[in-house]
Amino acid sequence: MSERSEQLRQQILQLTAEFHAEAFARRDFVPGSSVVPVSGKVIDAADMSAVVDSALDGWFTTGRWAKDFERKLARFFGLRSASLVNSGSSANLVALSALTSPKLGDRQLKPGDEVITVAAGFPTTVNPIFQNRLVPVFVDVTLPTYEIDVTKLEDARSEKTKAVMVAHTLGNVFDLDAVVAFCKKYNLWLVEDCCDALGSTYNGQKVGTFGDIATVSFYPAHHITMGEGGAVLTDKPALQVLIDSFRDWGRDCWCEPGVDNTCGKRFDWQLGTLPCGYDHKYTYSHVGYNLKATDMQAALGVSQIAKLPEFIERRKANFAYLKNALKPLEQYVVLPEATPKSDPSWFGFPIGVKADAPFKRDQLTKALEAQKIGTRLLFAGNLSRQPAYEGWEYRVVGEMTNTDYVMNNVFWIGVFPGLTNEMLDFIAKTAIEFVEQAKAGLVVV
Repeated sequence: MSERSEQLRQQILQLTAEFHAEAFARRDFVPGSSVVPVSGKVIDAADMSAVVDSALDGWFTTGRWAKDFERKLARFFGLRSASLVNSGSSANLVALSALTSPKLGDRQLKPGDEVITVAAGFPTTVNPIFQNRLVPVFVDVTLPTYEIDVTKLEDARSEKTKAVMVAHTLGNVFDLDAVVAFCKKYNLWLVEDCCDALGSTYNGQKVGTFGDIATVSFYPAHHITMGEGGAVLTDKPALQVLIDSFRDWGRDCWCEPGVDNTCGKRFDWQLGTLPCGYDHKYTYSHVGYNLKATDMQAALGVSQIAKLPEFIERRKANFAYLKNALKPLEQYVVLPEATPKSDPSWFGFPIGVKADAPFKRDQLTKALEAQKIGTRLLFAGNLSRQPAYEGWEYRVVGEMTNTDYVMNNVFWIGVFPGLTNEMLDFIAKTAIEFVEQAKAGLVVV
């Protein structure tokens, strides 16, 4: 670009920063009037300027910003590769689909094979199992961690079991010692859904680095955001090739966007029953998708990931502050606990209402929402009871007692970095006042 173009770019970026300062200035918190979000993005002038800077490049598909973000994310995890996609849900789809590749030989996942998972969670951890014509095997979760009950793994396994795909719920960590040992014992694939757990650790090691493939999400509710976005991570080069193929239309070529003939023999291949020399850029080895993100999204991610350590510490601090503030309610509610050996980068703060409490979950959430305090259920509750899965094949192992408890009694509130201690105090005050009213019989059932 010309010198004048660069001058104009810098002026635009300066104006963008000034606009952010004016339009998004922090407002005073007014209890009961201001919203206390359950989650949300934390965006500063640098973030907004990065998006504008990317737009001024005039390159609107995946490009230099995306490659920079992938390198930074892989470095954060200490893994060899990160493949950027357009959402965490797409990340899960790509991750599991990659394991259906015929290139994996006898480890290829095939229709009818079983994947062990849980029903207490978000649907797009499980949907890729159905979408690839595999069979989910649901096991119960434990309380108050809300993680997979590893004592049920042996009961869940059959001759058809080929993988375990499970999420680290709300930032907490499932028992990786037990799950990894189980997968190694039976030569199973392990896919870690880390969409809620970016930065969580187990035995000092980041989650997402224990299994074969990991996924993360960059939706505004998550630890960092790029609006919509996600990534698939692996330390195995052979899997990275498959991941990128399924993300990029299923093509066999591994050239970056805008690049040709990386292999040096673009017109020398012969695959399938195609004629010899058929253009490798248009040769497809998988039934894939187009799930790439744009460079503008990636630019926001590059800016956000620089703040990730700060965001993680703030989430941990907010969680600890809230747990201490809500301790007076432990007679009536179940407060969350971290899995032993874990240090969660919390996504949310789950609360379970006990069976003998003088109130129901929905009464408590309505009281909080009336004061503009955001609440959410633990996603789908029990996926096996959701109407979407009627008629689909799946197995349930044992009783789903805790999963049904999650469905009927559990909700969560926010701990994201945009919440102040004043907001957290107001959450606790509102909840405690409601419980006192319920104890006095002043809450109508």
